[in-house]
Amino acid sequence: MSLQEPDAATVRFQALIEQPDDEIDLAEGALLIAKKAYRDLDIGDYLSRIDRLAHAVSERLPAAASETDRILALHRYLFVELGFGPNVEDYYDQRNSFLNDVLERRVGIPISLSVLYIEVGRRVGLPLQGVSFPGHFLVKCKLEQGVVVLDPYGSGTSLSLQDLQQRLRATRGGEVSRAIVAAMLVAADKKQILARMLRNLKAIYVEQGDHNRALSVMDWIVSVVPGDAAEVRDRGLLYLQLEGFRAALRDLELYLALAPSADDAQQIRGRVGELRRTVARLN
Repeated sequence: MSLQEPDAATVRFQALIEQPDDEIDLAEGALLIAKKAYRDLDIGDYLSRIDRLAHAVSERLPAAASETDRILALHRYLFVELGFGPNVEDYYDQRNSFLNDVLERRVGIPISLSVLYIEVGRRVGLPLQGVSFPGHFLVKCKLEQGVVVLDPYGSGTSLSLQDLQQRLRATRGGEVSRAIVAAMLVAADKKQILARMLRNLKAIYVEQGDHNRALSVMDWIVSVVPGDAAEVRDRGLLYLQLEGFRAALRDLELYLALAPSADDAQQIRGRVGELRRTVARLN
């Protein structure tokens, strides 16, 4: 279980997320997540690869390039010349969540392709931001003429208001106004992006029954979003499943403190009572 001394990647990740959001290196954070699966991963090498991608985009830019020019050059290089795109054949392959694998295989899922797009774009002067849009993750960029919304999972396609409304109707149903769409386009901060990447891995590991990896990922999620009651609860329940009774008790007590009126609070209180008796017998 994850009660052992933290490794170097965990220590570095914790230090990274303790920085102000605008100082967090999103690419490094994503690669640290990958390092949980690839212990020998050379993060510096992959950061250099992203730098080289950006350099190649810069070489394709006209003199005095506008932000629109930069978006078009980024689109052509990543999606047309290099062929980055969605992994529609095996969406839930865990490699789709690892930025090093995305760089190697040139396929990914919305969040990982968006991180790559944001990080290459940032290096060529584009103020790109991630968007946790219902359905799947998107990217937006403020231009002089307004905001453009882009879908890296759809090969960088620019989405109109009508496109976004259609996507929302597909996931939520009912009428979708311009105001509702605008509310869904709030920028995600870097911690939220990293947490979303980790949650994808959590879901994969839980589905696979890989409890130790799931628990390790949950530790990182809780470190990124310590006030997220549901994540604390989920980790506590997994500790309980793994018979880590003291850790389970600690998490479930914290869950009740964070969400005393939750729908499952009464059920969790019952488990906490049982755990207290179990832990007392262990002492």
